Amino acid sequence: MSIFTGAGVALVTPMKENLGVNYDKLDEILEWQIAEGTDAIIICGTTGESATLSEEEHANVIRFAIERVNHRIPVIAGTGSNCTATAVQLSKEASEAGAEGVLVVTPYYNKATQNGLIAHYKKIASEITAPIILYNVPSRTGCGMTPQTIATLIKDVDNIAGVKEASGNISAVAQILHLCDGNVDLYSGNDDQTIPMLSLGAKGVISVLANVAPKYTHEMVMNYLNGNVKQSAKMQLDALPLCDALFCEVNPIPVKAAMNMMGKNVGSLRAPLTEMEDANKEILKREMAAMHLI
Repeated sequence: MSIFTGAGVALVTPMKENLGVNYDKLDEILEWQIAEGTDAIIICGTTGESATLSEEEHANVIRFAIERVNHRIPVIAGTGSNCTATAVQLSKEASEAGAEGVLVVTPYYNKATQNGLIAHYKKIASEITAPIILYNVPSRTGCGMTPQTIATLIKDVDNIAGVKEASGNISAVAQILHLCDGNVDLYSGNDDQTIPMLSLGAKGVISVLANVAPKYTHEMVMNYLNGNVKQSAKMQLDALPLCDALFCEVNPIPVKAAMNMMGKNVGSLRAPLTEMEDANKEILKREMAAMHLI
C-alpha cells in the first residue's frame, strides 16, 4: 500500500524575523496546501532547512504538522541523519507522533559503503513501525545508493516502502524498477523529471515546485496517471523554466524567495544559507510571472 500517489510537497519551514520557527505561518501554509490539492506533506526535509533545526525544533515542527493536518492527507517526516543513532531517534519520535511515513536521506559527510547503507537503513527500520522512504540525493550528500542496494532494501525489509530518487539518472531509475519488478513506490525527487519518471512507473513526485504551484503540480501528475499524457507532458515542459529558476541557487533559497514574492511571508533562511542574489531574483520573478503565480 503506497503512502501516497501524486504530488507531495517538500515543505519550507517559515521563519520569524528572529529566525525562530513561525508556527502561525506554517499553519496557514499547511491549510493552503491541502486546499490546493496537494497529496502529501513532507515536513523537515532539505527544503524545510532540517540541517539547521535543533533536534527539539525538528520534533516540534513534525508534531505540529501531524496535529494540524490531522490525517486529511499523509504527513511524511524527514528524519535522516549522518549518525545512525540520531536517525533512529528522530524516526521513532516521528513514528510515535503519528507520521504516516518517514523520509530518510543517506548519511552525509561521513558517508558509508553500500553495505554500511544497508545496515543503516535496516537498523532504523527495526526500531519503527512507520514505513520508510529512502532518499537518494548524492549531489547533496556525497553518498549515493546503487539500484542494487535500493532493491535489496526494498525486498528484504517489510517497512521500507519506497525511494525518493533525486540522482538525476533516469537509467538508474529504470534499473531500480527493473530490479524490484516494479514493486517499489518510487517518487521523483527532481521537479524537471516528474513525467519521465512516471512513464517508467513512479508513483509521483516529492516536489519543491509544489510550494509555489501546488494545484499545478498535483494536476500535472494526475493528468499523467489518468491517461492524459499529452497534457501532462505539456505542463512539465511549460514549468521547466520555473523549475530551473527554483534551483539556480541552492535549495531552499529560491523557493523561499518565490513564496515571499507571492506574499506568503515565509521569512528568511538560517545561516549558512543567504538571501538570493538580485540578478537571480529577477530571473525567478520573471518565471513566476510567466506562470501567473505573481
